[in-house]
Amino acid sequence: MSSMDTNSALDPAARLVRMPAQERRELILEAATAVFAERGYAGATTAQVAKAADISQPYVVRMFGTKEKLFLEALDRALGKLLDSFRSVIADYDAGRLAEKVAALGPAPGLSLGAARQAHLKSLMSFAYADLIQDRGILLMMMQSFIAGHEPVIGARAREGFVGIYRLLRDEAGMGEETTRDFLAHGMLMNTLISLRLTDLYGQDAAVGELLECTMGAKLPLLLAHEPLA
Repeated sequence: MSSMDTNSALDPAARLVRMPAQERRELILEAATAVFAERGYAGATTAQVAKAADISQPYVVRMFGTKEKLFLEALDRALGKLLDSFRSVIADYDAGRLAEKVAALGPAPGLSLGAARQAHLKSLMSFAYADLIQDRGILLMMMQSFIAGHEPVIGARAREGFVGIYRLLRDEAGMGEETTRDFLAHGMLMNTLISLRLTDLYGQDAAVGELLECTMGAKLPLLLAHEPLA
C-alpha cells in the first residue's frame, strides 16, 4: 500500500468522501441529532457536530449550509423515524402480522372490532415509542425542537410535526381525540424524565424509582444501561 493510500485510510475526511452521498449525510445527521439533543439548538455548534462526526466543520457547512438548516434536517429525520415506526405498527397489525403480540396483551371482552383495534394499537404503539429509548437522541431531538418553538422557522416545523403525529394517532390509528391526548401526554412525560436525567437518581430515591417504573415499564432497564449522549 502506498503512503497516499495509507494516509487516506487513516484520514476520516478521505473515508467520508468515498462514502455514497446518502451515507455521508446520514452519518452527519446522526451526529447532529446527538449533539442537538444534548445541547439544544442555541447551545450546539456546527463545530461540535463536526467533532462528533469526526469530520471538519467546513465540510458540515458545505453540506448543510447553516446550523438552522442542519437542525431542521435532523428534526425531520427524528420525526420521520417516529412516524415510520408508528405506521409500521399499524400496517403490521392490520395485516395480521402481530397476532402473538396482540394475544400477549390479553383479552378485550365486550369491545367492538373498532374499539379493540384502538386499544391494541395504543398498547403496541406505546411499545414502539418506548423502543426509541434505545436512541434517546430521537426523542430528545424532538423535545429540543419544542423548546426552540419561539424560533420562527424551527417553531413552525416543530408545530407541523407535532400536529402530524396527532393526526396519525387520531386518524390512521383511529384512537380518537381523548385517547390520542393521553397517548401524547404519556410520551411527553417519558421525554421529560429522560431530559431531566432522573435515571441518575434511580435506586437513591423511592419516589423517582416508582415514577420511572410506572412510566417506562419493561423498557426501563434499557434506559438505565444507556450511556450519556455526550
